[in-house]
Amino acid sequence: MKAILVTKQMITTSEYIEVRTSLIHGSGIYAKKDIPKETRIIEYIGEKISRLKSELFDENPEKGIYLFELNKKYDLDGNVEYNTARFINHSCNPNCYVEIKNEEIWILSINEIKKGEELTYDYGFPLFNFLNYKCNCGTKKCVGYIVERDLWPKMFKKLIKMKKKNLVLSNK
Repeated sequence: MKAILVTKQMITTSEYIEVRTSLIHGSGIYAKKDIPKETRIIEYIGEKISRLKSELFDENPEKGIYLFELNKKYDLDGNVEYNTARFINHSCNPNCYVEIKNEEIWILSINEIKKGEELTYDYGFPLFNFLNYKCNCGTKKCVGYIVERDLWPKMFKKLIKMKKKNLVLSNK
């Protein structure tokens, strides 16, 4: 990882990546060259904020997508211009994962990523307000919403209940 000085903060970058327009959402991160399996690609950086402050982001879903839980007291708000990793989009079938150790957040490759592929990871959102977070990953495994994989069965049950309710209401 390289860092370029910008005012008081450092912009994160990596020999492996470049930012380009994404078919998933806005901008995305793409492999500039083949990335070997289990490679630390880029650090996810930002502003350390209190959990109390980050809870206010629940009212604004766009802001909440850049948060990572560091510990019981603090989260990391990655929605800052010097965090290049913020451009990595969500996928229901990701090619990267997140490693958090000692309050450092790294994006690593799951398997080899070929030059030109978009880098993605599973944002792993809770079920709370899941309808606000539609997924556009377009993979065969896409479930339609950005929800933690372990919670997919619960999400499907909720969606089925909602569909049944709507059918009942629409028949009246």
